[in-house]
Amino acid sequence: MPHVLLIEDDASVRDGMELVLRRHGYGVETAATGEQALALLAGERGARVELAVLDLMLPGMDGFEVCRRIRARAPKLPVIMLTARGDDRDIVAGLEAGADDYVVKPVTAPVLEARIRAALRRAEPYPRQGPAGQAPDADRTDHAGLVIDRAGLTVTKHGAAIALPPTELRVLLELSASPGRVLTREQLLASVWDHSFLGDSRLVDAAVGRLRAKIEDLPARPRYVQTVRGFGYRFGPL
Repeated sequence: MPHVLLIEDDASVRDGMELVLRRHGYGVETAATGEQALALLAGERGARVELAVLDLMLPGMDGFEVCRRIRARAPKLPVIMLTARGDDRDIVAGLEAGADDYVVKPVTAPVLEARIRAALRRAEPYPRQGPAGQAPDADRTDHAGLVIDRAGLTVTKHGAAIALPPTELRVLLELSASPGRVLTREQLLASVWDHSFLGDSRLVDAAVGRLRAKIEDLPARPRYVQTVRGFGYRFGPL
């Protein structure tokens, strides 16, 4: 039974979402503030949490800061943010803080449950497959010091390990599978987020931005993950 941490200050909304999730077979931990959520994650109950649903509009510590602290403490924990408005600034800021996905309130039960299922699938180990005829355990490539081990699902740069959350790792693996090939945002949405997921390009752009911050020497002048204006992204290095 997957366990979800629901962080929502409105008691009626929180109780309704908890009831829906439990009916769909999820275990649910709840918190009314960011401080409560972080304390729960640091404790014994936090060890079983597999995904967080985080409201941005919280009393005290706001959802953006909560998301950043969750990312620092549990970088591989999927985070779905809830926003009361479809405000572009809130959505972009939440994604840049580390959220993997977002939904706009009021959200229907089927939509929320579908987003949770998709996020949990992305958190599973990436399919370990290499080029045709190559054994998975030999699929380790060095791109000018950036070493990607598709079998071990690890990334190092000049010998130093780089910890990547599942979404960012999947973006890197998709792009690096065919260096020089341009992948559109729509292709990345389909392959990384979910084949049936109807999202928008901000998810891709935010994940690429977070990825660049970890693997590039100069994220503003990326060497590995390059933008092809009007089309999408391709993997270098230059």
